Amino acid sequence: MVHPRKRSRKRLITSDSDDDDDYTDKDYSIEEDTSKQLVLYDPQTTRRQQREFQLDEPIYDSTPLQQIPPKTKYGGHSRVLPSIGHYTVQCAQCFKWRVVPTKEKYEELRETISEELFVCARAREWNRVLSCDDPEDMSQDGSRVWAIDKPNIAQTPVGWNREVRIRGEGCSKFADVYYTSPAGTTLRSMVEIERYLAENPFYVRQGVYLGQFSFATPKPLQEDYVRKRKYSATTRELPDILEPVEGVNI
Repeated sequence: MVHPRKRSRKRLITSDSDDDDDYTDKDYSIEEDTSKQLVLYDPQTTRRQQREFQLDEPIYDSTPLQQIPPKTKYGGHSRVLPSIGHYTVQCAQCFKWRVVPTKEKYEELRETISEELFVCARAREWNRVLSCDDPEDMSQDGSRVWAIDKPNIAQTPVGWNREVRIRGEGCSKFADVYYTSPAGTTLRSMVEIERYLAENPFYVRQGVYLGQFSFATPKPLQEDYVRKRKYSATTRELPDILEPVEGVNI
């Protein structure tokens, strides 16, 4: 297993507001400690492969990972968030986890993961000699926060940056996705992307188009990471259906 070096430097961001529909600085903080970092992976293809191979013991079971979030001294959950420390992919033959060295390579693999299955030998694409006989790089041992990524997301256009920012535990959303243009403009939705490309057509002339953008977010394997919305115990009575009144258009 790869044991990355830990760094103790922390950067915390706080704010007085907390809006679950739009992010607030309070929802984000970063701890550069790889023992609590997010691991993104795509299980869709390997699940299909497992069915085809008819394994006696499936790799995935119905129980969630035993991921215990950090606690505060008062007993509540910490607002310190995991950063994305590792990008991984699972071999379709041996089902071992392999660390992808760069975000760019990970995005390349993710874009075509359903058509081009990943096997250990493909590690030669980043100059690594690897086979299914080698030990796995990382295991789901509960020491990290794991999240399922969406497959087949298009690679980020050249010069742009796609960022996944993880919210604090207990928020109504797990993460938010942002794109940053080469000019440094941050965009949070497809509506903003479409408007920005219309206002800056030279990007379109460079080959940038809407299909290269996706705001799909990963899903945490820790089931209680995201807060479920609570509804009032008392159900409000619905108003009576209005009957048409003569001489009044409804």
